[in-house]
Amino acid sequence: MKKFLSTIFLMTVLSGHAQQSDFVIEKGAFTNEWSSLSAWECPEWFKDAKFGIWAHWGPQCHAEAGDWYARFMYYQGSGAFKWHVKHFGDPNNFGLKELCNDWKAQNWNPEELINLYKSVGARYFMTLGNHHDNFDLWGSPYQEWNSVNVGPKKDIVKGWSEACKKVGLPLGVSIHASHAWTWLEPSQNYDGNLTKADGVGLWWEGFDPQELYAQNHAHSMGWENSGSIHGQWDWANGASLPSATYKQKFQNRVLELISDYNPDMLYFDDTAMPFYGCDEQIGKNILQHYYNHSANQHKGKPQVVVTGKQLTPDQKQYMMWDVERGIPDRPQPLYWQTCTCIGEWHYNQDVYNRNRYKSAATVIRMLVDVVSKNGNLLLSIPIKSDGTIDDKERLILSEIKAWMDINSESIYGTRPYLPFGEGPLAEANNPMKAQGFNEGQAYSSQDVRYVEKKGKVYATIMSWPSEGDFMFKSFPIVKSMDGRKVKEVNLLGYGKVAFKQDSNGLTVSIPSTQPNSIAPVFRIAFKRK
Repeated sequence: MKKFLSTIFLMTVLSGHAQQSDFVIEKGAFTNEWSSLSAWECPEWFKDAKFGIWAHWGPQCHAEAGDWYARFMYYQGSGAFKWHVKHFGDPNNFGLKELCNDWKAQNWNPEELINLYKSVGARYFMTLGNHHDNFDLWGSPYQEWNSVNVGPKKDIVKGWSEACKKVGLPLGVSIHASHAWTWLEPSQNYDGNLTKADGVGLWWEGFDPQELYAQNHAHSMGWENSGSIHGQWDWANGASLPSATYKQKFQNRVLELISDYNPDMLYFDDTAMPFYGCDEQIGKNILQHYYNHSANQHKGKPQVVVTGKQLTPDQKQYMMWDVERGIPDRPQPLYWQTCTCIGEWHYNQDVYNRNRYKSAATVIRMLVDVVSKNGNLLLSIPIKSDGTIDDKERLILSEIKAWMDINSESIYGTRPYLPFGEGPLAEANNPMKAQGFNEGQAYSSQDVRYVEKKGKVYATIMSWPSEGDFMFKSFPIVKSMDGRKVKEVNLLGYGKVAFKQDSNGLTVSIPSTQPNSIAPVFRIAFKRK
């Protein structure tokens, strides 16, 4: 039986369903004022980890037809709608609730996958907690539409959590459901307005569809036009505003998740915190509970991370900035994270068939660039409906592992070096769009990225240059930034290489033997002053 911390639940019976009282916010040193919450500091484990893997996996992956399926399946004429009708039938008869129930995750083996991810080099793991589809992937007492009651009949978050504990990986949970209110509006033309009474005699008898769809409200402005692609994402642009009951339910779900599963990290797919722009209190309450819950377990200092998107400088004081599919073009003073995927966020069979996954080389070069700019990389590996990953993904992971096995000392525990790099891309401007979306840079053998650890500098050339001399311009002997002279240069996976340091920089010898196929890393040691 679950232990609910810091609260007492009052049970009432309404129409045969037990309803929980509101979850009590845990008390401690943190209040729900921004000035108090800004006392949070990024924990050392996250600063050192650098690389995480994400299972962005839930009922929408059952279709294996790509992103935002539960929204697009309700847009007549869209590719998802046509696919849905062909494979499942009319959304009036087979809607989101049926998709959730039809998803079984029958071959899911969390221990095997977590062991694989750790062997590849991941130092933390993220599971989807819920998506904009509003379906919780744990036995949530506040959301009857969850993976224990419907579909797999398994506690997905618990399965991942137990596997992570066995190998010592920190666990993160991503929460996206605050936007279900507007995101599922297209379902109103189909089964989105069904009520509990409509389920009598059907498989979902006793369940209330509105607890999943949350569509007992008017459409947002313009939902059928611009909303057909993006939805009314910002609460201030004509979106139908969520009810107090909806927001409280969301808060209860998150607080219970925190107290029952003790995640090391929460990812919110929101501009800043959930409901930012229409209600700041929910975000404040969540942060207060989370930071106090962790601080009360760690001698007064929280050891957790919360991420949000498009943060202001003030917001970056009390939570961490997450960049989606992008990289800032300059180092950041505060720790941050980029999240990306080797394919689409939800598994898409077409991506597999057309060989559209990111290569291991692309992933590694992104990782090196991100780390040089004071960030971490969270990489999503799409999971199929049945809980497995495909052969092409396993090959990519094996190639990432091959590079990390040789070069990971240049990643874990490092800190930015100034300058962070050199070459065409280090000198260019590459502004982000909204929350990111500027990845896909063409790294070359002229691009270098630097980090440091324990007095040594690691220099990664982003693509193998030709055999012979290569100059790192950042280490001229006359005006070196720290005044140090180079003592020794090692190519990781190879050994010592010849070098020459003069007023132009540090020239190293690129050998004909390549210890890896992606990018060489040189460890530069300095003479004592």
